[in-house]
Amino acid sequence: MRSETEIAMTDAATRSVGDVDAHRRVLVAAAYRMLGTVAEAEDAAQEAYVRWLRLSDAEREAIANPGGWLMRVTGRICLDVLGSARVRHETYVGEWLPEPVPASSETGDPADAVIGAESVSTALLLVLETLTPAERVAFVLHEVFAVPFAEIAEVLGRSAAACRQLAASARRHVGRRRGATVPRTRHDQVVAAFAAASATGSLEALVRVLAPDVVLVSDGGGVVSAARRPVRGADHVARFLLGLARKQPTAVYEPAVTGDGLGFAIRVDGVIAAAVAFATDGERVTDVWMMRNPHKLRAWV
Repeated sequence: MRSETEIAMTDAATRSVGDVDAHRRVLVAAAYRMLGTVAEAEDAAQEAYVRWLRLSDAEREAIANPGGWLMRVTGRICLDVLGSARVRHETYVGEWLPEPVPASSETGDPADAVIGAESVSTALLLVLETLTPAERVAFVLHEVFAVPFAEIAEVLGRSAAACRQLAASARRHVGRRRGATVPRTRHDQVVAAFAAASATGSLEALVRVLAPDVVLVSDGGGVVSAARRPVRGADHVARFLLGLARKQPTAVYEPAVTGDGLGFAIRVDGVIAAAVAFATDGERVTDVWMMRNPHKLRAWV
């Protein structure tokens, strides 16, 4: 028969795990916005979990807001990862894109919070990539998750006033780089017109739905074949896409809802081969983001 002390210790451990699990989804969601891949986001949340368990019972009991503590720790972990991200991206084979996720999922996976957030677009994540690590952490924590600047100061090791300035600078930068927002309905209409033109196999038809300065970026991660450099210009992008279609005659293009709006999951013989998201100006497609790296397609399997 267990002693009262043993029962109390077991209960404390159970509460500890429950405290973490209750916040895990939001931790993954925050880390994904800061890091750009689900795998790294899950690793960051898991590391926060490990640090929580390393605390003594007395230390855990002294924390009035476990969720806030976990968010701050996750922010610090992401800040460290972002510090080395530029070096890793420089050694990445080919072009690097953030991991795309479907806008809805019923997998039961901890990443559902990420997958279900329609506000998480490739366009936004690419803009966040242009921020400094401190700006990105401050922006995500405050603008998206409403973390007070006093708590962000603990994450960044700066004053609350300095963190406020970082977030404001990031907000202005994001506003400038994102440009005018196209209504989702109009975006989807343009992408649908693109799909229809692609289905004809006509170069002229496809060029007409592409902006003259359209850019296509394909991320294969050195694992599968992909364009090693961005493809620029309507004619070049159209020829690239039509050539890809000819190489994969059995490919099935499934409409999918992404954070950017209507996109496509490309499957070959039932296996996910790519996920494609788009940006438009309301009239034509301005950007095509094609994820082919299988390590960044697990949410689409």
